[in-house]
Amino acid sequence: MSTENEHISNDAGDEQAAENPLRRGIRSFVLRQGHLSSGQARALEEFGPKFCIDYAPAALDLDAAFGRQAPRVLEIGFGMGQATAQIAAARPETDFLGVEVHTPGVGSLLKLIGEQSLTNLRIVQHDAVEVLEHMLTPDSLDGAHIFFPDPWHKKRHNKRRLIKPEFVKQLVSRIKTGGYLHLATDWEDYAIQMLEVLSAETALQNTATSETGYAERPDYRPLTKFENRGIKLGHGVWDLVFKKI
Repeated sequence: MSTENEHISNDAGDEQAAENPLRRGIRSFVLRQGHLSSGQARALEEFGPKFCIDYAPAALDLDAAFGRQAPRVLEIGFGMGQATAQIAAARPETDFLGVEVHTPGVGSLLKLIGEQSLTNLRIVQHDAVEVLEHMLTPDSLDGAHIFFPDPWHKKRHNKRRLIKPEFVKQLVSRIKTGGYLHLATDWEDYAIQMLEVLSAETALQNTATSETGYAERPDYRPLTKFENRGIKLGHGVWDLVFKKI
């Protein structure tokens, strides 16, 4: 993994039911063991009941989950949650639903929620593909973030990447017309693939004004420490921001 937020990937070896082509061969993560700190464990116990939503194969009432009506943004694979908490703090008028499978990351974000008294975040600890399929209804989101997904940088593993046409089509179906999809990666060949996939989706329009097709980093996406180090070493970072039309 190349950044602090890289916790999501596409596990092509996962055998799924043949009747559902989206689920067959796609998962949004590879499960890795991680150390749960005492602070993360306390946060899970103290804040988990309020801010975590159990996965269920049924439509989620987002108004009830957040206790209000507001714009809703999904983040898939928030890692340890630093960027997620920072974005949520800067955009209190928007609700953020984070999906992450790794318990230390969930505990870390819950800890930040408690420290910063954030109220506009909820977490589902589950496979994002199943959350999209079963819990989120069409046109229920105002935006979606996927920052630094696992690049599977070895060429023979590229097929495991999350950003593929069938996944993007499913995700876009959950975004309202006029809503946005924001991806970011620090692997150039993955950025090229992302641009190709998003550009081929007829329901999306690229918002970038540059000839390259890549967007300037929006102000709301903070730089991680890892990303800052990479930039100083001359490493590239590519943001893609598309609008649903």
